Amino acid sequence: MQTIEFDLAPGASYIEVNQLLKATGISDSGGAGKAMVADGMVRVDGVVETRKTAKIRAGQTVTCADVRIVVRTAD
Repeated sequence: MQTIEFDLAPGASYIEVNQLLKATGISDSGGAGKAMVADGMVRVDGVVETRKTAKIRAGQTVTCADVRIVVRTAD
């Protein structure tokens, strides 16, 4: 499984899951990310995420297909 480490923007406390999928290149757009969530393809900390704009915070892990995204605070 591929792992991507994603740093939140400085001063940001979260990123919406659909925007995270777009920012990491897993989806082509935020809308495509929302569709992936709606199809049950996205898990947050091992649990299927159904909220298309769920707030993902530092320390959480998002998985989609064979990709794991580890969200961190910006250094």
